[in-house]
Amino acid sequence: ELTPQQISRDVTSGILVGIVALPLAIAFAIASGVSPEKGLITAVIGGFIVSFLGGSRVQIGGPTGAFIVILYGIVEQYGVNGLMIATIMAGVILMLMGFAQFGSLIKFIPYPVVVGFTSGIAVIIFSSQISDFLGLGIDKVPADFIDKWIAYGRHLSTINPESFLVGLLSLLIIAFWPRVSKKIPGSIIAIIAATALAHYLKLDVATIESRFGEIPSALPAPAFPVFDFATVKQLIMPATTIALLGAIEALLSAVVSDGMIGSRHKSNMELVAQGAANIISPLFGGIPVTGAIARTATNVKNGGRTPVAGMVHALTLLLIMMLFGKWAKLIPMPTLAAILIVVAWNMSEHNVFRKLLKSPKSDVVVLLTTFGLTVVFDLTIAIEIGMLLSVFLFMQHMASLANVNIITRELKDREEEDDPNTISTRSVPDGVEVFEISGAMFFGAASKFKDAMHIVEKAPKVRIIRMRNVLSIDATGLNMLQELLVDSRKTSTHLILSGVHAQPLFAMQQYGIYDEIGENNIFGHIDDALDRSRELLGLQKMGKQKDFVPSVQRDNPEKP
Repeated sequence: ELTPQQISRDVTSGILVGIVALPLAIAFAIASGVSPEKGLITAVIGGFIVSFLGGSRVQIGGPTGAFIVILYGIVEQYGVNGLMIATIMAGVILMLMGFAQFGSLIKFIPYPVVVGFTSGIAVIIFSSQISDFLGLGIDKVPADFIDKWIAYGRHLSTINPESFLVGLLSLLIIAFWPRVSKKIPGSIIAIIAATALAHYLKLDVATIESRFGEIPSALPAPAFPVFDFATVKQLIMPATTIALLGAIEALLSAVVSDGMIGSRHKSNMELVAQGAANIISPLFGGIPVTGAIARTATNVKNGGRTPVAGMVHALTLLLIMMLFGKWAKLIPMPTLAAILIVVAWNMSEHNVFRKLLKSPKSDVVVLLTTFGLTVVFDLTIAIEIGMLLSVFLFMQHMASLANVNIITRELKDREEEDDPNTISTRSVPDGVEVFEISGAMFFGAASKFKDAMHIVEKAPKVRIIRMRNVLSIDATGLNMLQELLVDSRKTSTHLILSGVHAQPLFAMQQYGIYDEIGENNIFGHIDDALDRSRELLGLQKMGKQKDFVPSVQRDNPEKP
């Protein structure tokens, strides 16, 4: 697959993703309680290893917002040395999970648990940035959520107008820049504009330099942390939390990218790669690494299809660090706060959260429990309770899933070469995008896909959603399909469903979405769906391939 044309696309995509990752790496490090260069080191070292060893072709690794809450707590209690130990321990746990073939099981964690975690983390990230955004005169912001807001209320009279204006300007640039261009991220434009404004007008705002000093322009020499048995013992649960969060984020990102490129990642190998990255990254001063969904989607949309793109992204960040690191110290803290406020908004999944509140009562209880525990108490406790709830809901899901073949296929860790109906053997016309909903987390994948679609510069003319692995669908999934249909109409994209089984078909008819999509746009096999797309584009139909294998029972001539 490494043709000169593809390598060229991968290199271009890697450079663009490296530019996108720059402000995020710095912001995530600072929000986690460590110096900014540690975020860059993580994206360079960890990102390269994830792409070099990983089980996904297009995964982009680096620091993410999911870790901020747990990392800040570890640094507060155990210092940077404790964080290094916890990250290495998490890396070992991730590798053990991969070698023990746990990768296929992670995808069965119920989506309400994942949304509860991420929405709770988003609220905490937002709360942690208020002081820098407003320039409040608080020497030490409390770590506890409730105490933090009490402190904000007491210091509201100390707002720095110049900090607030810089933060507000940055927020507006990030929000409205995509209307100008989606190729260059608004966060980069906000950093350039705000830094120039604060520096040349000599505004009274905190900067990276005033808070942390100089940013090194080279990678440090590797160094081992000081291991202490008592500290290691205390860090077992935080390290396990980091490992589970990293596994969930990485594999969810891989599932989404699979649907976007018609591939299938090796989940266990992905966990091994994530583990290796988390063992090696701290030796150079890095923080935990995982798959970054937004950066991975950006990679796919810019033509990245092999691990070369991810490795180029890491090298791009290294070059930026070496050549322009000295200028990064001038970045205003309110601008980084604005970037993280936008990250928190995107992480919150407020639309999905509201939809899930209309789900069955058991899902609502799980959602609110994990959300409340994450925000008010502690992420480690939330992970423990959430995983316990996951086990019971997983058993309930497996009991309701009658098709043994589907369960067996989902538990296997293989690529699409085993699949006679893989999209890689089909001719997909220009202007057609194929996305496959796969695994028990298909609602989550569909939701993330919706977010990923917003990164697209130009919407496709036809979007095919493959549902051959979806044996049943509930209100949450139907709502998600409804939103996809509405979004498609806004962009004049024709929506086609492929591989629709009997239960989802009946559920769509009951829900009313069947008629909205149209009977002539719902098919049992991908070949028929592709022919429908050719018909819409005015192209000649090709019919079913010779090696046609039915995806649904009604397409099988041997069965009634």
